[in-house]
Amino acid sequence: METIIVLVFIAGYLAITLEHSIKIDKLIPALVMMAISWALISLGIDAFPRWFDSGEHALLENFGALGHEDKMHLMEETLLHHLGKTAEILVFLLGAMTIVEIIDYFDGFSTIKAAVKFKSRRKILWLFSILAFFLSAIIDNLTATIVLISILQKIVKDRDIRIWYAGLIIIAANAGGAWSPIGDVTTTMLWIGNKVSTQYLIVYLFIPSVLCMVVPSVIASFLPPFRGELELVESDNKSVNKYSSTMLFLGLGAIVFVPIFKVLTHLPPYVGMMLSLGVVATFAEIYTSSRFTMSQVDSGQSVAHEHHSPVHRSLSRIEMPSILFFLGILMAVAALESLGILFGFADSLQETMPMMGTELDPNGVSDLVVLLLGVGSAVIDNVPLVAASLGMFSEPLDNELWHFIAYSAGTGGSMLIIGSAAGVVAMGMEKIDFFWYLRKISWLALVGFMAGAVAFMVTRSIF
Repeated sequence: METIIVLVFIAGYLAITLEHSIKIDKLIPALVMMAISWALISLGIDAFPRWFDSGEHALLENFGALGHEDKMHLMEETLLHHLGKTAEILVFLLGAMTIVEIIDYFDGFSTIKAAVKFKSRRKILWLFSILAFFLSAIIDNLTATIVLISILQKIVKDRDIRIWYAGLIIIAANAGGAWSPIGDVTTTMLWIGNKVSTQYLIVYLFIPSVLCMVVPSVIASFLPPFRGELELVESDNKSVNKYSSTMLFLGLGAIVFVPIFKVLTHLPPYVGMMLSLGVVATFAEIYTSSRFTMSQVDSGQSVAHEHHSPVHRSLSRIEMPSILFFLGILMAVAALESLGILFGFADSLQETMPMMGTELDPNGVSDLVVLLLGVGSAVIDNVPLVAASLGMFSEPLDNELWHFIAYSAGTGGSMLIIGSAAGVVAMGMEKIDFFWYLRKISWLALVGFMAGAVAFMVTRSIF
């Protein structure tokens, strides 16, 4: 039965990658493989020899000895656990995307667009790479990608060029998220799990992360898409919204507030995002009502029928197919995790690969194992891979292994567009083809990943 579930996942994964060839939206195979995988688990629950306890991040002992009803109850609890974790991500994503759309409703991004006076493709590349790197460390790589691609769409007219910038934004955002405890969900897992501390995370990973962003950007700056000058989106003649700058800084400030709220309250990030959305939406409604009231006075006629809520409008513009795709693929991966398949894969790597035998840790885990976990995070979601490593390894706080895992899992996903949350969002926002990304961007991500990995191996011997 496990083999059938793995085959279902592979078939669904192939259908996602061949989206443009088979003319079926990627959310359909994602949802189908999720539903079929969990249905097969339910039907064959008595045939499975092991079960992965997501709460404890370890394989459940004596699973085979449990009765059928106990197994079904455990499966339902596990399914609910994964749905809850997935819902946290989706609600967070909905909040961030809605705030971005509210900013756009007030034409807030025109402020940044107006600040870009130059047309050099190379300068714009470096501007967005650096912004993605530092912004993702503050507001996480997922939200940073949403914000920057939204801005990019207001600046770059040619989509064929814009998707190149989107590809480099994915690499830079994932690199920036790796060295911050709130920059990537896997790094946050290690931070909350008492495996890494903020200060040592920055010390160990800042330089490798910088190289992971800089090396691909340097190489890309010499490629044809980034030579010469860029045709920018022409500014329209409509009057500038007087609240545009206010809503831009309010919206971005509200997003930046989310990690602060999390540190203060220890609540999941989506709670802070909902608070931020509520505050931004309140000001949006006030400013919109004020605008229409003044319009009514000036014109002397009623315009009540034209008054549409900016929140309702923003929610209607959210890319729901991307949200459903996220739901499908994360829950499908959760099925593989629950059966212990991912745990077993990582465990077999540890057993078959040589130990790294450094002076600092002669009995440590092989560097190759961690690098393969990074490559694996490009194919399979990095969250369950890191979750499996939390249960597999028993190294203490701030051991170099945990920092290397944080780097590999955080940046390795850039090698495939569906290998990271940032990539999935960019794929949905710009309709980027899987194979286009594989041909054009993946090798840049691989070069950056390896450059950062080598830098980490050097820096760990110093610190």
